[in-house]
Amino acid sequence: MAADEFKNVPCKILITGGAGFIASALAHRLVQAEENFVVIVDSMLTGSKKNLPGCTYKNWHFIYADVNKYEEMSAIMVLYHFDYVFHYAATVGVQFTLSHPVMVLNDIQGIRNILDLSKNTGVKCVYYSSSSEVYGEPVEFPQNEETTALNSRLPYAVVKNVGESFLKSYHKEYGLNYVIFRFFNTYGPMQSHDFVVSKFMRAALQQKDIMINGDGKQTRTFLYIDDNVAATTNEFNYQKYTNQIVNIGSDIETTILELAERIISLTKSKSKIYHLPPLPEGDMMRRRPDVSKMKQLLNRELIPLDQGLHQILNSWSS
Repeated sequence: MAADEFKNVPCKILITGGAGFIASALAHRLVQAEENFVVIVDSMLTGSKKNLPGCTYKNWHFIYADVNKYEEMSAIMVLYHFDYVFHYAATVGVQFTLSHPVMVLNDIQGIRNILDLSKNTGVKCVYYSSSSEVYGEPVEFPQNEETTALNSRLPYAVVKNVGESFLKSYHKEYGLNYVIFRFFNTYGPMQSHDFVVSKFMRAALQQKDIMINGDGKQTRTFLYIDDNVAATTNEFNYQKYTNQIVNIGSDIETTILELAERIISLTKSKSKIYHLPPLPEGDMMRRRPDVSKMKQLLNRELIPLDQGLHQILNSWSS
């Protein structure tokens, strides 16, 4: 779209980190509405161009840029004057972030860049991808957005917590609206193989052993990507929780050992399960969010884990 054309687009949206797993699924959903013009920005550190919307849609544009570099983002945001920003760019993956803590801390600059430019260019609302990791090892179940104390120690979680504080402060001082999404485990066909569902699924299909850290009794909840995107886009469309925090996840706990066993059964694999020593840090024993707000956004039942796993298999085999 030429520079003089997008000025008259009804709704201009920026998605940072838009070539990543969750953000690209969001982009696919948003471009389906013709009134939206979506600009996807990514440094391609962990993103992939294969995740981007295809040529079926003309109302999107990809820009290679690093949100942590103010000059690059300033040029983009001053040109487009976005109505809305989804700030999903981040250094991700527990082991990767533990191995690159300084790189994780650099993401604080990206948060400031986005917020400074948003308030200066008339952005109506910033949607921020936070994480369940901000809860740390919780002492309250389910983890509620307003009452559960945050107990984050890992650099990744600390940065997400700092980001939340920035959003609240910019709203208080400058009137910049926000919605904070605290993402719990989300899975789907396009997810990187570094994450537990895709890692176990790939090993089972290749008849390789599945490795579990510790006894496997640590629990997680698993949300299928379609539910994640449906909830966040419904918030975007209906603005139900402006200037609030929303847990985005499932409330059904599954042990890591049970996940491995279900994937082996589903794939009819001959893979064996082996236990490695527990991780020294970063592997919380339990996760279960209060998803009352998210269920209000969805207004339907969540996709069950077995159904989601089947959909991954069908996608990979097609």
